[in-house]
Amino acid sequence: MNYIIDTHSRQITLLDARFYRDENGVFVPSVTTILEAYPKDAAFYQWLKNNGQDSDELRDKAAERGSNVHALTEAYDNGLEVSLLNDDGRPGWKLGEWAMFERYVEFSQRFSPVIKMTEQNYVSAELGFAGTIDRVMTVDGRMLLVDIKTSGSVWPAYWLQLAAYRRLLEECAGVHVAGVAILHLNAKTRTEGKKGQIQGPGWQLIVKEDTTEDMTLFNITRTLWLAQHAGELPRQTSYQLVHKK
Repeated sequence: MNYIIDTHSRQITLLDARFYRDENGVFVPSVTTILEAYPKDAAFYQWLKNNGQDSDELRDKAAERGSNVHALTEAYDNGLEVSLLNDDGRPGWKLGEWAMFERYVEFSQRFSPVIKMTEQNYVSAELGFAGTIDRVMTVDGRMLLVDIKTSGSVWPAYWLQLAAYRRLLEECAGVHVAGVAILHLNAKTRTEGKKGQIQGPGWQLIVKEDTTEDMTLFNITRTLWLAQHAGELPRQTSYQLVHKK
């Protein structure tokens, strides 16, 4: 969670999670927030119709699953021992989450990616957007910007997200990659695939080298988002650090 602690006023201020704050105090919307303006397809509205009032709960559970799997993979890449069981000997993670983590381990052991960057935040007031890059890694001789996904499908907006992240990486860090990739840990693959494919049962790495068109579509979506949210300021909530009756 983003927050600012002011010891002088003895307050903590929680910042709007939809925005990032740069070193000059300028708030910039996240890439994923901007992509809320990207048009939804028929499959999305059918999903809403099928799930009705449960859709919010399902969305939140999916987000929690994604966050937990990201935490597991990050700990693993940082060289920490990752255990399914808590100190009391009971599972500390949902088995579906652990299954996806196991697929990440299989990917790592079979293809030995060299991790260059993990969970790095970039904010660009000049570009007008910000985001957190999952991984930059070298796989099969190519340096790729990789995003880990746990959703049931690889949605078109994911490629716009990665194109924007690639632009942030170039602008803020001066790093140029050979392409972007989605490491889908909830894929319908059943085998290791043909020679040259990077996949296994339940997971696959999907690589895209040219993101020019995706970046164009992202910029159009950003224009739509700005039209809908012109003048909108980030929400901020402050609390006192200490209370005494």
